[in-house]
Amino acid sequence: MAEWIRACACEDIDEEDLIRWDHGGSTYAIYRAVDGYYCTDGMCTHEAEHIEGGLLTGHTIECPLHQGRFDIRSGKVISPPPRTGLNTYPAKAEDGQVFVKI
Repeated sequence: MAEWIRACACEDIDEEDLIRWDHGGSTYAIYRAVDGYYCTDGMCTHEAEHIEGGLLTGHTIECPLHQGRFDIRSGKVISPPPRTGLNTYPAKAEDGQVFVKI
């Protein structure tokens, strides 16, 4: 059963940026967009590169390895080379902390 887990402080992520979050043997990316927080799997589905070093523009994350792009709201592939989207997880800010439901 999924539960809300504290991932980081809100101030740990600059606006329009992301951080890596490792929890329970898995790795994630937590994003701070202009309209709130989002979370996806951390590894690009194309070549297993962590997307932490990628560029976040609006709701689009670009993988640093081959520039594949994903929508952080849905995980959907926006441009290849990835063919498979990212899993997404609910994220919220509460009392200055970011929580992810996994």
